[in-house]
Amino acid sequence: MNTHFDVIVVGAGSMGMAAGYYLAKQGVKTLLVDSFDPPHTNGSHHGDTRIIRHAYGEGREYVPFALRSQELWYELENATHHKIFTKTGVLVFGPKGESDFVAETMEAAKEHSLTVDLLEGDEINKRWPGVVVPENYNAIFEPNSGVLFSENCIRAYRELAEAHGAKVLTYTPVEDFDISPDLVKIQTAKGSYTADKLVVSMGAWNSKLLSKLNINIPLQPYRQVVGFFESDESKYSNDIDFPAFMVEVPKGIYYGFPSFGGCGLKIGYHTYGQQIDPDTINRDFGVYPEDENNLREFLGEYMQGANGELKRGAVCMYTKTPDEHFVIDVHPEHSNVVIAAGFSGHGFKFSSVVGETLSQLATTGKTEHDISIFSINRPALKQKTTI
Repeated sequence: MNTHFDVIVVGAGSMGMAAGYYLAKQGVKTLLVDSFDPPHTNGSHHGDTRIIRHAYGEGREYVPFALRSQELWYELENATHHKIFTKTGVLVFGPKGESDFVAETMEAAKEHSLTVDLLEGDEINKRWPGVVVPENYNAIFEPNSGVLFSENCIRAYRELAEAHGAKVLTYTPVEDFDISPDLVKIQTAKGSYTADKLVVSMGAWNSKLLSKLNINIPLQPYRQVVGFFESDESKYSNDIDFPAFMVEVPKGIYYGFPSFGGCGLKIGYHTYGQQIDPDTINRDFGVYPEDENNLREFLGEYMQGANGELKRGAVCMYTKTPDEHFVIDVHPEHSNVVIAAGFSGHGFKFSSVVGETLSQLATTGKTEHDISIFSINRPALKQKTTI
């Protein structure tokens, strides 16, 4: 294999694989390098499904990014034989006046004129008999949002990237970087590779390896779990239009998915997680009692008909920034290095538009998208370089 490329993408998971596709599609000679063989179960993209929401409780600034991402997901589905997206709608609920997440979701919908239904207490219970909430709860339902099939997304981007000439180097951890104004070089156990530009999107491993690029972003990986539970298919199945959900209740934020083909209702506790090292994380679901107990506590209160036998559990990782906003930017000292990091447990839905953005930054140094909120130099990161 030729060892010089126009762009090398290090980390070919959610963001990196999408970037590789958008680069290769433009005729850019692209090498994607990954420590595993994507899609895989060692990062943050496995577990079958991810929610895509447009009315965004993490900040209304995300809405244009989410809408562009949705457009690109539709484009991907039209370009591949894989199932990418299904429109389940997304339900967001919480105690009225007490949930900042629900309030911001409603404000985001209002500011961007999104199609939504606003509901209260009994209206929620009547519309979805599988959901039981107190009368003082309110909700927003977004019918045009839904569920992405995450591993299919990676699979499709990889197949299309390779069809456009991209090379994917698997089971190849990067050991070091050498950056000069006109050339980037990566060192791996399989040899050295050079390029004009570098995109770094190593997920949880960013917290370890970005220091080799003389940059310090405060990133903390967390262990995160999801469980699939035996459910009443007459109440929780996608076949009867049970929605995906992202809710804030007194204990914290939970998210979940309808049962697809009898797989059971899938649920995660967004607020839960142990700080970990991505190389030593315990990937066994249930090693901590709270892995399952936290999920059952929610189901027992709000979705009793989905509190059946645990069908399976899965462990993945969040990598959080202090403000839980992403980092998407050009390296402050090296204009030929682009960084994508810290997707904080809510990034997958954006991986299509992040890939597009990274490809633009790598080829032109700028992007059509407003990514100011994701600046590497924002005060919340207290960015310091060791150059």
